[in-house]
Amino acid sequence: MTVERSIRILAGSFVLLSLALGAPNSPLYVSSNFLWFTAFVGANLFQSGFTRFCPAELIFRKLGLRDAAPESVPRPRP
Repeated sequence: MTVERSIRILAGSFVLLSLALGAPNSPLYVSSNFLWFTAFVGANLFQSGFTRFCPAELIFRKLGLRDAAPESVPRPRP
């Protein structure tokens, strides 16, 4: 598994879990304050798109996950 894929899985899991715990109509509802965690994850994804800084990326690399191999893109013919 790669760092990029792990970040997507982690972020998606956090969003779904915090929505399940924070949405009043959810059977797992605990408190609407869990929706702040959803906003935090979204803001972190937004800023990492511009700054390329993601704390989860650093943690996954220290755990030994590898980066994705660059995709081979066919070059246009001259």
